[in-house]
Amino acid sequence: MLDRWLFKRIDNSALVVFRALFGLLLTIEAFGAIFSGWVRRTMMEPDFTFNFIGFEFLQPLPGNGMIWFFAIMGTFGLMIMLGLKYRLSIIAYTLMWSAVYLMQKSSYNNHYYLLMLLCFIFCFLPANRWFSLDAKIKPEISRISMPRWVWLIIVLQLWIVYTYASVAKIYPDWLDGSFPAILMKTKYDYWLVGDFLQKWWVKYVIAYFGMLFDLLIVPLFLWKRTRLPAFIAAIFFHLFNSFIFHIGIFPYLSLAFIIFFFPAEKVNKLFLRGKKEFYNREEVIIPSWRNAFVTITAIWFIVQLALPLRHWFFKDDVLWTEEGHRLSWRMMLRGKSGRAGFKVVEKGTTDTIFVENENYLSRKQLRAIPSKPDMIWQFAQRLEDEYARKGKDVEVYVDGKISVNGASYKPLINPKVDLAAEKWHHFKHNDWILPSAKE
Repeated sequence: MLDRWLFKRIDNSALVVFRALFGLLLTIEAFGAIFSGWVRRTMMEPDFTFNFIGFEFLQPLPGNGMIWFFAIMGTFGLMIMLGLKYRLSIIAYTLMWSAVYLMQKSSYNNHYYLLMLLCFIFCFLPANRWFSLDAKIKPEISRISMPRWVWLIIVLQLWIVYTYASVAKIYPDWLDGSFPAILMKTKYDYWLVGDFLQKWWVKYVIAYFGMLFDLLIVPLFLWKRTRLPAFIAAIFFHLFNSFIFHIGIFPYLSLAFIIFFFPAEKVNKLFLRGKKEFYNREEVIIPSWRNAFVTITAIWFIVQLALPLRHWFFKDDVLWTEEGHRLSWRMMLRGKSGRAGFKVVEKGTTDTIFVENENYLSRKQLRAIPSKPDMIWQFAQRLEDEYARKGKDVEVYVDGKISVNGASYKPLINPKVDLAAEKWHHFKHNDWILPSAKE
């Protein structure tokens, strides 16, 4: 029964149209990073980047290399949109974007992670079988159908993202409107809506509409009776986020996903007027690789479900320690500010150097590092390496304090621990991170 449901053929209009929209957004992401100055600020101006720990071998290209890197990536995005050499293009974009994502953490954004996952998934989807140059050049690959599992994988991945984003909002500073109010205070000077966003009740609307939208939007799209109201709500929600928060292509990517929830016949008529035939036959084709597919897909979704839960297995609150924050769909949940003072002491002496962070870090890195223990640890390791090259064996101590959501500043790092001598623990709490008041 499951096999018949998974491998039943359905019309592929939504898939091929989404591929074109996805390729367009990937192109905009890559070239937009160049023309907005993001590549220069994030990859070229800093003396070094904060890689995901364990991926230090991924380093920005010298000179203008990263400009060319993103230009090539944008070209692959355009090829994905056109369906030209699709398999090559999507694999290349996936590898290049994954390298960018793992290469730096100063500009962490959840949609960067989502793009990496989606690109990986689309490496295996038959998204170029219609509405593509590949199908025009090689008509023998043309198909107007796809197996139902394609639709299921995309919807499940989207559902996981939205559900965890909603669940993460269930904490006091979100539920009482404190953090939404902080967000709105930074928008007081916005044209037309700045004063409106400061009204006392707006923070509650944002808090609860946002939480309920994330929790319910996929089920509402799946039910025919609520699909149209959900569509209207999604347009408002994502355009509001785009205008107020300037979060790149993510709102438009989310809107593009909606195409998978409307009847394929309507998608076909609206977007693919040249596709005169609509697939509606009851055909089931079970491939020989069925068992391997089910196993691999199950493992994929187990990992996707497990990663956002891992912070519960760490000591203390993820809002404080950041341990388990990334890869968990914890979107726009907290605001942090702080300071981190680094002190280098040569072993066997009392010689002490107080590090001027500005001499090492870009403005973006200076803003990010005080509240991110993993970045603090990485900077301590870098300082130790620098002095080791000078023939000095040193210890590195950090005096760091942070404020979460406007609360009073409290110590984050144990100032008596030599971070240069510490190992980073991926799967357990790092004890040199001081406990929060909630512990």
